[in-house]
Amino acid sequence: MILVAGGTGRLGTKVITLLRQRGLAVRVLTRDRSRAAHLAGAGVEVVEGDVRDEAAVRSAVTGAQTVVSAIQGFAGTKDGSPATIDRDGNHNLIRAAREEGAEHVVLVSVKDASPNHPADLMRMKYAAEQDLKASGLAWTIIQPTAYMETWCEVLGRPLLEKGKTQVFGRGLNPINWVSAADVAEFVALAASDKDMRGKVIEVGGPENMTMTAFVDTFRKETGSSGIVGHIPPFAMRLTAIAMSLVNPGMARQVQMGIVMDTQPQAYEALETRRRYPAIPVTTLIEVVRRDYADARGAARGAPSDALA
Repeated sequence: MILVAGGTGRLGTKVITLLRQRGLAVRVLTRDRSRAAHLAGAGVEVVEGDVRDEAAVRSAVTGAQTVVSAIQGFAGTKDGSPATIDRDGNHNLIRAAREEGAEHVVLVSVKDASPNHPADLMRMKYAAEQDLKASGLAWTIIQPTAYMETWCEVLGRPLLEKGKTQVFGRGLNPINWVSAADVAEFVALAASDKDMRGKVIEVGGPENMTMTAFVDTFRKETGSSGIVGHIPPFAMRLTAIAMSLVNPGMARQVQMGIVMDTQPQAYEALETRRRYPAIPVTTLIEVVRRDYADARGAARGAPSDALA
């Protein structure tokens, strides 16, 4: 049995589909059972519970040999955040896995997770990585770069629905983008491939592209003629401070925009891709054509994640 926490989001749903295609028994832990309705028909066991609830996590983990954590608190909820989800929620999963006799934990982290990173998501993912490495469990850590699908929603969706969008900062910093579909392939493989245990797997996309070029590609492929503006760096910093009081999720998004505009985000030919050549390398053009076939913005019903 493989437990997937965060299995109703964009990434988790893809992971579950791949695991079921391999004939593996899958259980999903979700805060809202209704979000897993599309999985029940696929032979997936659904357990309702919150990763912040130790008793619920223990119940979900019981009987599982492998635990996959695809949770994220980047967007957050009224009482959720990277600290409570990515750090504390993963701590609960790891502790339950150890105490309930699971063999292996696959943690979906993020590229550049570090203790001193300016973005709290990266700091909390780093804390979870260290927790897992010290647990005594077999482990695999997946570190993807920026998700194409997430930023299509952040940057592209407003073009289709409002006729305009805002690029964070100058939009001239090269960034590596990866499709959640590719990341799901690595996660599903890690859940069953013992050769991937004890490894940190960095997963990048096929090219480095500035945020401006990203939006240009989206506009071209959807036929959008919307207006593209830029939020000046000083305005982003002020917005992040102001929004931290009323909308922490938005504040985190703006803070991440500052990081993506000012810090190195380009990665050349990640070794992982050479080691696993059978896993597809999806381009941004393919993602846009797949998810935004209707240029008026009717995406094909993909589950929504803030960073997955």
